[in-house]
Amino acid sequence: MRGFFIGFLILLAYAIPARWYFVCELRHHCGDEPVVVATRPMTLSLKDGDKTILQGYEQFGFAPNAVQPDLSANNQAFLAKVAEYLKANPDKNITLTGRYLESERTAKSGIFENLGIARAAAVEQLLVKLGVDEKRFSIDYQMVADVVLDEPISFDLYLPKPDDYDRPVYSFKDNTFSDANFAFGSDEFKPGEQCILYADSVKTFLDANPTMVLTITGHTDSIGAEKINLNLGLRRAKNAAAYFRELGVKSKIVPTTRGEELPIAPNSIGGNDNPEGRQKNRRVNFKIEEIPVQ
Repeated sequence: MRGFFIGFLILLAYAIPARWYFVCELRHHCGDEPVVVATRPMTLSLKDGDKTILQGYEQFGFAPNAVQPDLSANNQAFLAKVAEYLKANPDKNITLTGRYLESERTAKSGIFENLGIARAAAVEQLLVKLGVDEKRFSIDYQMVADVVLDEPISFDLYLPKPDDYDRPVYSFKDNTFSDANFAFGSDEFKPGEQCILYADSVKTFLDANPTMVLTITGHTDSIGAEKINLNLGLRRAKNAAAYFRELGVKSKIVPTTRGEELPIAPNSIGGNDNPEGRQKNRRVNFKIEEIPVQ
């Protein structure tokens, strides 16, 4: 009986680790629940109007509140193809539209007004590193009222036309902020957190580069008379200039206005009011340039 008991213990000593090896190592049924890796939709494309140039690529991925994309090999291949196409078609420019969730509205976005602009600008720099000229980009943005961001960045080619919508660039030397810094119809400049950060950076830059000039241009939507909007745009530009003066900027500042003349989005669609477009059109542009030699 004693021999049987000893043999049974030896069998258990063999069977337990063998069972663990089979279940845990070979079948992977032990430990934490398996991690499910979310796959991104393979729906990313490059469009030229109604014509699709590239399609079937993986959508870009961004961690919540993140500016920089989590690039996959497929994303990198897509960017290489976009750069190749732009180099082969020098008459075409490209608009990058960055999107962000409503829950990311207050996320840090550096010197840019929102996370959508910051994300598009980050992707732009990736294409610049691949040899695409910065002058060929424009940036747009969109906030998405959803819980999932299926298309964080879209790519659209266009042929520049004199009568086309104005296309903001969004860079340090050519940056735009919407009327989030103004109450509707008001010229009182109330810069938000991102605009304050940008203004501080501009002051530091101008202090180190006194030969530069800062031009501030006010824009409006199309509500109201054209003359009134020209005046409103100028008042906004002047009040923004006064803010920079209060910061201690000593460089030349030129406030100017274009009123409703250069919309970046439709003020109305199909005869119906377009509040989102009008909000984008109510903006102030800050441009830093070398003072022309007289």
